[in-house]
Amino acid sequence: MEAGVIGKVCLAENLEFLRSLPAESVDLIYIDPPFNTGKVQQRTQIKTVRSAKGDRLGFQGRRYKSIVVGTKRFSDLFDDYLAFLEPRLIEAYRVLSAEGCLYFHVDYREVHYCKVLLDTIFGREAFLNEIIWAYDYGGRPKNRWPPKHDNILLYAKDPSHYVFNTEEIERIPYMAPGLVGPKKAARGKLPTDTWWHTIVPTNGREKTGYPTQKPLGILRRILQASSRPGSVVLDFFAGSGTTGAAALELGRRFILVDNNPEALAVMARRFDGEEGIEWVGFDPKPHQAEVRQRGLFSKKRVEKE
Repeated sequence: MEAGVIGKVCLAENLEFLRSLPAESVDLIYIDPPFNTGKVQQRTQIKTVRSAKGDRLGFQGRRYKSIVVGTKRFSDLFDDYLAFLEPRLIEAYRVLSAEGCLYFHVDYREVHYCKVLLDTIFGREAFLNEIIWAYDYGGRPKNRWPPKHDNILLYAKDPSHYVFNTEEIERIPYMAPGLVGPKKAARGKLPTDTWWHTIVPTNGREKTGYPTQKPLGILRRILQASSRPGSVVLDFFAGSGTTGAAALELGRRFILVDNNPEALAVMARRFDGEEGIEWVGFDPKPHQAEVRQRGLFSKKRVEKE
C-alpha cells in the first residue's frame, strides 16, 4: 500500500486480485465467505411515514405506511464449494506474512469440510482454535436444536511464531465477580474460544442493511488479538466493510475486496468522510452524503426557479 493510504477498497474478483498481491504482504486475513446455503441472501430496508391510509398502527392510533427504501442481495450457491474456496485459500496462505494469521468464518453446514481443506493448505499443526460465536436471535425450529452459532477457524502461517496480543484483547466480566476479588473483577477476564455476542441490532446505529453484516465487536476482538497498530489487514469477501471499520478504529491499515457493487455502495456510505481511503474500480461519491446533499440542493434550486 502506498504511503498515506490507510485503506484500499476494491471492486474486483477476489482470486484475480489475490494473485496480484506480493507474497507475505499482509499481516492478518479475516474472511467471511458465502456459507453455501443454496439461497439468495436478501435484506429489504423500509421506512415508515404518516398516512391516514397506512398499513401500520402507531402511538395514539396514528397510522403509518411502509415504504421500501431498497433491497440488497447476493447468491449463496456454489456447485462445488471447496473447489471455489481452494485457490483463494492457497493465495491467502501465500500473501500472509511469516507471523500472520487467518480467521475463516463459516457456519455449521460447511465447517468440517473447510477445516480439512485448511489443514491441507496450512498444515494440521497450524490450526490454533475453532472459535464459536454464539448468539440468540431469530426463529427456532421445533424439529431440532435451533442453530444459534457460527464457527471461526483460526490458523497461523507459522504455528511457532505468530501475533497474539493477550494484553490488548478487550476483557469480559466475570460471571461471579465476588469470588475473584475486586482487582480481578475490575479488570475482567480473557474471553475463551466461545464468544457470546449479539448480532447487529435491527435498529442499531451500526446497521448498514447489508444481508450478512457481522458485528463490529467480533472484528474488533480479532484485530486486537492478531494484529499490531499499522498492520495490514485483508478481507477479500468484504461485504459491508466491518473489517475496515474495526481497522480504522484500532489504527490498522486495510484492504477490502468484493465483486458486488451493492457491497461497495454500503462501504462508501460507511466510510464517508474518512481520509486516506483509496477506491479501486468504483466511484464512492454518488453514494456519499456530500454529493447527495449537493444534488438535493440543486433539485430544490431548479424547482424554485
